[in-house]
Amino acid sequence: MSHLFCPSCTLHDRRNFLRFAGTSATLLGAGLFAVPAHAVALSKAQRDKMTPDEILKLMKDGNQRFRKGNRQNRDVLAQQRQTAKGQHPAAVLLSCIDSRAPAETIMDLGIGDIFNNRIAGNVANDDILGGLEFACKLSGAKVVLVMGHTACGAIKGAIDNAELGNLTGLLAKIKPAVQATTYSGPRTSSNYPFVDAVARKNVELTIAEIRSRSPVLRELEASKALKIAGAMYDLQTGIVDFSIPS
Repeated sequence: MSHLFCPSCTLHDRRNFLRFAGTSATLLGAGLFAVPAHAVALSKAQRDKMTPDEILKLMKDGNQRFRKGNRQNRDVLAQQRQTAKGQHPAAVLLSCIDSRAPAETIMDLGIGDIFNNRIAGNVANDDILGGLEFACKLSGAKVVLVMGHTACGAIKGAIDNAELGNLTGLLAKIKPAVQATTYSGPRTSSNYPFVDAVARKNVELTIAEIRSRSPVLRELEASKALKIAGAMYDLQTGIVDFSIPS
């Protein structure tokens, strides 16, 4: 007799099914931080229990799911409705505007999980710093993640000394990274390994600038309430590399 129709196994199987179904129902609609279905968006209590390192680990796990095509199913309309009443993001990202590097997608994030400042070349200016301070000091985010990406157009523009309206001033903020990058091959925008090396250096310098220009964030980091970290997203592989020195 097959196991499926074995009378002696029916009760055991039913209990296993209900246990599995209950677990699935709990996770259904969850965001990055495994929020139960009845509270589909990240709550303040859940955010406050996590350490900065735990938050970064969950972001890394989300990128692994993305790369495997195994992103979580979530009720985005329920998240939208709940976060309309308030938000408690766990992290704030400073990332590039490139359409191929949307942080919420590549790290499998839900509505309300993070703040995201997007600007060409992921550079920091006074307004960006103000946004980071709001996210961390006033709203309670515990991680600042600066994320660059491969084949970045803003990096290439800075290498080429491109000039165009207000873009000229923006690219000037990236040029120190071009000058500070140690590289033995051709230092041109057509040499993609060099472009990517500059992008990594740009993340490092942006992190240093955040610390030097924001006493608010520097104090939070010194008290261990905040972690400032860097990452690079590879457009080809889908991998977010969190190993950039910070």
